[in-house]
Amino acid sequence: MLKEVARLIKKSKRGVVLTGAGISAESGVPTFRGQDGLWKQYRPEELATLNAFLADPGLVWEWYNWRRELISQVKPNPGHYALCEFRNWFEDFTLITQNVDGLHRQAGLEDILELHGNINLNICVGCRRTDASVTAIDPADIAVCKHCGEKLRPGVVWFGEMLPQDVIRESFKKAESADIFFSVGTSALVHPAAALPVAAKQNGAVLVEINPDRTPLTALADYYFAAKSGELLPQLVAAVKEEAGG
Repeated sequence: MLKEVARLIKKSKRGVVLTGAGISAESGVPTFRGQDGLWKQYRPEELATLNAFLADPGLVWEWYNWRRELISQVKPNPGHYALCEFRNWFEDFTLITQNVDGLHRQAGLEDILELHGNINLNICVGCRRTDASVTAIDPADIAVCKHCGEKLRPGVVWFGEMLPQDVIRESFKKAESADIFFSVGTSALVHPAAALPVAAKQNGAVLVEINPDRTPLTALADYYFAAKSGELLPQLVAAVKEEAGG
């Protein structure tokens, strides 16, 4: 089955990959809820909201500084690096991710559609401009936007907020024009991201799912690999290289 997908890749011009929390979990990226410490008493929904930031921006930044520190200690895994190979296989390659950890960028991919933002960036709570110049935010003295003077907040999509419309529009555009679409490490439950592979399939793409557990997408997939992405993707890279050599 892996060789069949490798042959399809060689015939395809437009490839799209959607990644979810599974590929990050293989690197050890922690989930919202830590087992110990201060944050155990809070629900993410109480901190990852605009209302929470407006009510107590210092507390919200303490939490995000803590999360940034945890994420800074993890590295891309073989699955992330394998996906960097994909850009060499297609005339038009797009990586779409639901993850905010920046591990795809750290692995070497730059042109990424980040549906939920990036935890390593800041955005202005007022004018919404992105600000990457301030890396350390002091919860007691929060940096402000150079353009409008409002406070900087983490560059992620919070509960109750819309996804960036330009990013979601481009994601659907790429999905609908794909020859082959890979859903990697995602539960296929969170919308609108869960609709992307469906849109690809409906527009004629070959749909490949890589996930240890079956999801609502599995029955629709042309190929399903019940495996971790960090193990399966390097095998796929090897199969494509073998196909090219043959």
